[in-house]
Amino acid sequence: MSLDNKPVYIGGCQCGAVRFRVEGPLDKPSICHCRMCQKAFGNFYAPLATVPEGGLEWTRGEPKRFQSSNHVQRGFCADCGTPLTFEAPDGIALAIGAFDHPEEIAPVIQWGIEAKLPYADALPDLPGEETEADRESAPYLHEMESFQHPDHDTDQWPPEGRS
Repeated sequence: MSLDNKPVYIGGCQCGAVRFRVEGPLDKPSICHCRMCQKAFGNFYAPLATVPEGGLEWTRGEPKRFQSSNHVQRGFCADCGTPLTFEAPDGIALAIGAFDHPEEIAPVIQWGIEAKLPYADALPDLPGEETEADRESAPYLHEMESFQHPDHDTDQWPPEGRS
């Protein structure tokens, strides 16, 4: 929390080249199933949360932008490709997965359901296993070292000795 009791959220891209800070309450955390969002995220849908006007600060770098329609720009990290923003005339939304604590931002509505993939609602019914359960078929997991930016701000990134 900030000094005036506004909620504060931080986050950024996978490689750490772009980091952000949001002060104030997020509005309408949502999932958008429209085909444009599917393509922009390379995924089944796009989880987004609208930031308060004037509440977004880029604390390291800034996204590169793609004009995906006559009204919308999509921001992403030019270094690692992480989808970051949906920028429209009515405001800016950030990708929920880019926040350091996405578990705190639960979607409250789904948009673009006319394009929802037919199996999306059945995903929770699929069997699930933890990553480490796949060590036998993916032996590289034993030696994997993550170069992903941690889920908190850092004074410097990447760490000295790694570029």
